[in-house]
Amino acid sequence: MVEIKNLTKYYGRNPAVRGIDFEIRDNEILGFLGPNGAGKSTTMNIIAGYLPSTGGTVTINGFDITEQASEAKKCIGYLPEIPPVYPDMRVEEYLNFVAGIKGVKKAERKAQVESAMERLRITDMRKRLIRNLSKGYKQRVGFAQALLGNPKVLILDEPTVGLDPSQVIEVRNLILDLKKDHSIIFSSHILAEVSAVCERVVIINKGEIMAIDTIENLEKTLVDKNLLSLKVEGDKDKVQRLIKDVRGTGSITDITYISTELYSYKVEIENETVRKEILSALIANDCNVVEVSMAKLSLEQVFLKLTSQSRKRSTLEDMLAEETAKEAAASNDKKEEE
Repeated sequence: MVEIKNLTKYYGRNPAVRGIDFEIRDNEILGFLGPNGAGKSTTMNIIAGYLPSTGGTVTINGFDITEQASEAKKCIGYLPEIPPVYPDMRVEEYLNFVAGIKGVKKAERKAQVESAMERLRITDMRKRLIRNLSKGYKQRVGFAQALLGNPKVLILDEPTVGLDPSQVIEVRNLILDLKKDHSIIFSSHILAEVSAVCERVVIINKGEIMAIDTIENLEKTLVDKNLLSLKVEGDKDKVQRLIKDVRGTGSITDITYISTELYSYKVEIENETVRKEILSALIANDCNVVEVSMAKLSLEQVFLKLTSQSRKRSTLEDMLAEETAKEAAASNDKKEEE
């Protein structure tokens, strides 16, 4: 449905997006994650046709967003982070205006506007000036305009910003329902939201893609081999002491009560040998090890690990580039002296 190939965007000499490739499949909800300044909004604006790219292609339903912009944009419904609403218009008036801009036929316009208002539960706000709405309701109006024209692709940038918990659940259910008829790219800083609705995620940092996969596969692939998860039956202080006495053991975290004298622990270890020694020490001292595994990372931990690796690599690259520049400058100075 949507193909992004070798997409690049420079602002002057500064790269915001660096040759990225991914696709959004038919009737898929794809999560798009990254820290501030990672290139998320730039990428989404290019896909929507709001920004030109420096290089690469974006194809939507077979139409190139640059070469066939009009046809491609008819396939897109876009909700940017700041909803594109006109504060001096009334809700129904604004949605009718947007439907006209999108080329919705007059005979279908009323039905589409009514449907969008009902889905976003803003029908009772239809005569209200948008400027007088709460932030949450403005967000709903922005979402409603994205649905007009029945686009095959929805681009949602932070769609739950400003909503209260009950509204967030409503929007989450709406997104899941929209999957039946749409392909959706969904960006959010709230990773629990992404976990709840997305099948695959793209993690981007410093304009580069760090990972593309299902959340389950990412969590499995990035198991932290140095973090041991234990459930042990026995005196909590005694268990901690026995673990700490094993050489090669680091911090003990996430100590959680499960039932009488049964606790779970997360233990940093240096290697597999340390794991075996911890288990031997616990068993030898009459502590019942109920469960043992290498700790599984949550989506938040996967995200932090990948973006942290990117920052470290970027820092190293910067250092090497700086060192190379210094060497080149020193070589030039030497030539000039000669």
